[in-house]
Amino acid sequence: MITLTDLYKAFGTKRVLQGATLQIEQGESMVIIGGSGSGKSVLIKHIIGLLAPDSGSVKVEGQEVTTLKEKELYKMRRKFGMLFQNAALFDSLKVWENVAFTLLRQKKTSLVKARETATEKLRLVGLKDIEDLMPSELSGGMRKRVGLARAIAHNPEFILYDEPTTGLDPIMADVINELIIELKQKLKVTSVTITHDMVSAYKIADRIAMLYKGKIIGIGTPEEIKNTSNPVIKQFITGNAIGPITAEGA
Repeated sequence: MITLTDLYKAFGTKRVLQGATLQIEQGESMVIIGGSGSGKSVLIKHIIGLLAPDSGSVKVEGQEVTTLKEKELYKMRRKFGMLFQNAALFDSLKVWENVAFTLLRQKKTSLVKARETATEKLRLVGLKDIEDLMPSELSGGMRKRVGLARAIAHNPEFILYDEPTTGLDPIMADVINELIIELKQKLKVTSVTITHDMVSAYKIADRIAMLYKGKIIGIGTPEEIKNTSNPVIKQFITGNAIGPITAEGA
């Protein structure tokens, strides 16, 4: 479904991706781990064409993203939903307007239908009777769930999750994890998650890939990653302050 091949990307003298290659299968929940500044967000921005690689290939359903013209790129992006790290809600809009934002922007859905859709998606993520609240009236966990409802409002084929559990307490983080699993099962979506949270990664992933120094250095099931012999992956997943990552100053 999604194939990234030999991606290189630099910003000035800072080389971020240095030959990253990854294949994500249909219906799979892929989790990408890696240290801060390792390029995880840069990688998923390439998937939806928000960034173009200096070299390499990005294919979604066999279509080369890097050569798409603006209109074709916009059409391709409609296949994606995205949950941003801070939920990225519009503070001036009511909850239902946030959820239905994409539908309203396309101007192909009536206000009544858009609100009905927003209510339906909010219920899918466990929220009821909050349609007319403002984002400022919501807790952090509720904001995340509203962001998730917005991500699925237009029935995407793919969902990208950017640090979905960051800033949440362990119980609310697990609520989000359960929702990610439930939505995968109910909606049959392909999902890509970037996270530092190994508890979350082990729970939601079919496979986990580690990005290090601009490359995917290991990939496997949660069990395979837990039992890895790769010293860099082992240091990261155990949170050990002593190891090859810190020794190299990465």
